[in-house]
Amino acid sequence: MQDTSHVLTQLLERAQYLGDIKNDPTWRGLDEVVERIKELKDSFYDIPEKQLIREIERIEDRVHFLEDRVAENITPMERVNIVRSTHRFTLMDILENVYDSYTELGGEGECNLDPAVVVARAVISRFVKNKIYSHQVMVIGHEKGKGEEFRNGGSAKPWGNDKALRYMKVAETEGIPIHFYVFTPGAFPIEDYPGAAQQIARNLYAMTKLKVPMVSFISEGGSGGAEAIGLSDFRLMASHGYYSVISPEGAAAIEGKIKEGEKVPKELIEHCAKELKITAEDNLRLGTIDRIVQEPPLGARRNDFAFFRRLRYEMIRATDEVVLKTKSFRAFRAYALRRKKEEGKDVPDEFDVVVNWNLNGLEKERLLEARSKKYRRMGLRFLKEGRPILPVIKKAKEALSRGYYEIRYGLLKHHKKSVKQLIDDVSSEGAAMLKTFTDPVLSVYEFMFLEPKKRRRVVKQDHSPLHSVFTQDWEQYTSPLSNEDRTVTCPNAQKYGCVDLWVPDLYGEFAGVCPTCGHHFPLEYQWYINNLFDKGSVKEFNQHLASSNPLGFKGFDTRLKRDARRTKRNSAMITFDAEIMGLKVVVAMLIGSFRNGTVGTVEGEKFVRACDRAQTTKRPFLCYVHTTGGIRIHEGTLGVIQMPKCTMAVREYIDSGGLYIVVYDNNSYAGPVASFLGCSPYQFAIRSSRIGFAGPRVIRETSGTDVPPDYHSARNALKRGHIQGIWDRRMFRKNLLEALLRMGGPKLYYR
Repeated sequence: MQDTSHVLTQLLERAQYLGDIKNDPTWRGLDEVVERIKELKDSFYDIPEKQLIREIERIEDRVHFLEDRVAENITPMERVNIVRSTHRFTLMDILENVYDSYTELGGEGECNLDPAVVVARAVISRFVKNKIYSHQVMVIGHEKGKGEEFRNGGSAKPWGNDKALRYMKVAETEGIPIHFYVFTPGAFPIEDYPGAAQQIARNLYAMTKLKVPMVSFISEGGSGGAEAIGLSDFRLMASHGYYSVISPEGAAAIEGKIKEGEKVPKELIEHCAKELKITAEDNLRLGTIDRIVQEPPLGARRNDFAFFRRLRYEMIRATDEVVLKTKSFRAFRAYALRRKKEEGKDVPDEFDVVVNWNLNGLEKERLLEARSKKYRRMGLRFLKEGRPILPVIKKAKEALSRGYYEIRYGLLKHHKKSVKQLIDDVSSEGAAMLKTFTDPVLSVYEFMFLEPKKRRRVVKQDHSPLHSVFTQDWEQYTSPLSNEDRTVTCPNAQKYGCVDLWVPDLYGEFAGVCPTCGHHFPLEYQWYINNLFDKGSVKEFNQHLASSNPLGFKGFDTRLKRDARRTKRNSAMITFDAEIMGLKVVVAMLIGSFRNGTVGTVEGEKFVRACDRAQTTKRPFLCYVHTTGGIRIHEGTLGVIQMPKCTMAVREYIDSGGLYIVVYDNNSYAGPVASFLGCSPYQFAIRSSRIGFAGPRVIRETSGTDVPPDYHSARNALKRGHIQGIWDRRMFRKNLLEALLRMGGPKLYYR
């Protein structure tokens, strides 16, 4: 009878799981099946055994029939439901069944610093010719739990990602690979230190150059929260998992312009889930993952030991491939060919070879080089170039440019500095020796023959290059907003008693700034281009790169064309060379007038090329954020992977000795702030701007709490340590020039 009771329990779980997948407990009479199973469990001992067995067989046939119907055509949204089900396997299930042993680090259960993030030192083994070979690894991942509230559904808080980063560095110190497991609907949107966006940016910045093999497995990859532990050398994904720029419900709310509190139509959610290309097959085709780990027809659950066996094999195999790419090509090719023959077959009981996962110095450099190339290539085949350049010509031009600037600012300037230093030293030494003889004679002469008022006086001179720079006049550009003959009221009028402002004065003489309280009214990006940089010095490049619709998102082509006509721009990113009082800089500017400054494939590639240009020419790199609404949802994960891709370019530029400055304005949110903007050591904000990870509505829907009106203000960002200063728009040019002269290392061209 115990076996019969166990069968009933399993049938109940299977029926409830089908309801989870369909997100409808009444689908095809599922509620009746569940109710009948519960009745049998309650009256278990009152029913004759033969009758009970017949009833169970009938129910089992019914459940099996429904399972077959569900498995025939699983929609993208149903895959999301599979991942969200409490019957889904979790990271703790993986630690128990994939690894031989593990020790959780940073606290356990409720005592964990952030229970949504689990870190463990683990051992994983393989059989080779009937011998066991063990590997030490660091396991870092999200733990959704089985409904426990303290797990927060796998949504990591900033200190959880900080803990993950701390143990990434421990793994690097100990020279062991890292296995990442992504099970998150997204990061928890909180700005408290260390900040959701800023901490994800720190993680990405560090992960670009970690000198150990990294393999990630994605079950539920929700936007920037997934990227916090998603950047790796090899990316696996569960066949029934999803990886997306935003949840289908969030995308539907944006697409349908659904007001807060209103119900989002189910049909629209299904449509967005399909259009976002969130499935494993979609992501493999887009090139955002490397391989799919097959699951059972309805997805793997907590007790699916066959799946855990396959996952163990795939994690070892992926780590082997990453390591062997750093060694001789012949060894990797032979290994890959052997594994290719095994694909589609059952998981082998043994491996043919043992691969040592420890890397030496040269192999670590190869690992970093391969990682950089991997992310630099992502999304390139979806670029829409107006005038494509042949790859051979492009590479030749880049090589010539690098050679020219290396000779000019590397070799020749180095020798010039050495000669100048030698001359200065000799001159100083000679002057000091001569002074010991001449000073006493001059002093006696002055005392005896000159009047007191004519004697030498020591005059302190200001040799600072800023001494007269800002006193020079330069022609100002006036905003077209000043053409309206009307007045506006400052938002702070009640608090500070600001008078009404005449528009021609506000957007003309006052540069969009209230003279009473200093509130900054928004200005178009052209104002900055014309007023910040020297006249005639702005030279745009890569303007031929145009935003496109790589996913074929329905209706998005029309919106792109409309924005292009209205703004006379073909993307939300403008990259150009410019000068500030003669100092040459490379600039990337995100503009709010094109798709709200969102970042997609083209914007990411333009940013990367601007980074490379600044690195080649040894110029400082400025990213001015006029506005950014985050990652462009209509490009799906092709937009999401711009976060690690652009951060990789920034890291390489900074490591080469460059100066990277970020200035936020208006509204700056989400993915860009959580990656290539937030990783800058020098971040500033224009007064009255707002900076954060998620807007007030998302925070309310996620946490159930309201945030104060100034929650995302530049002032609060400064208090939290997310930015280093607040600039007045009228002082932007002065402050930027001062930063260029005072900050950065000796490898800039003008140092």
